[in-house]
Amino acid sequence: MLPEFNAEGLLPPGIHPATWAEVEAKLGFTPKRQTLLRGLKRAISALHSAGCGRVPRRSFVTSKPTPGDFDACWEEAGVDAARLDPVLLDFKDKRLRQKVKYGGEMFPASSVADRRGTNFVSFFQVHKGSGSPKGIVSIDLEKWQP
Repeated sequence: MLPEFNAEGLLPPGIHPATWAEVEAKLGFTPKRQTLLRGLKRAISALHSAGCGRVPRRSFVTSKPTPGDFDACWEEAGVDAARLDPVLLDFKDKRLRQKVKYGGEMFPASSVADRRGTNFVSFFQVHKGSGSPKGIVSIDLEKWQP
């Protein structure tokens, strides 16, 4: 079960494991969010088909009613690049093809996210406005039931 949002509208710091049903129940509370969830589900299904085992995610994990998109990262271990949707490896034009196809952005978890060399899993656990720690959700794809 995912924890409640804090006063800032964020999850408490840490990586919170969740099932897809928990993600839908917690984060699909507006029509805009439901649309984003459908795109995220398509992206996760594509990653699962290529052998991905876990998807940590972040920006969409707030109480904000109308987020513009979602940002997520995926663990590369076990992924067969030949079976991976090439759009998920296209980072040109500020990831435009990903945004068009899925409604958000997906990054390999170990890739560098900033000039300090922080990987995406760590980067996503920091609130970009305040710099304070925040929680993210991790979906285990070993049990993925789309």
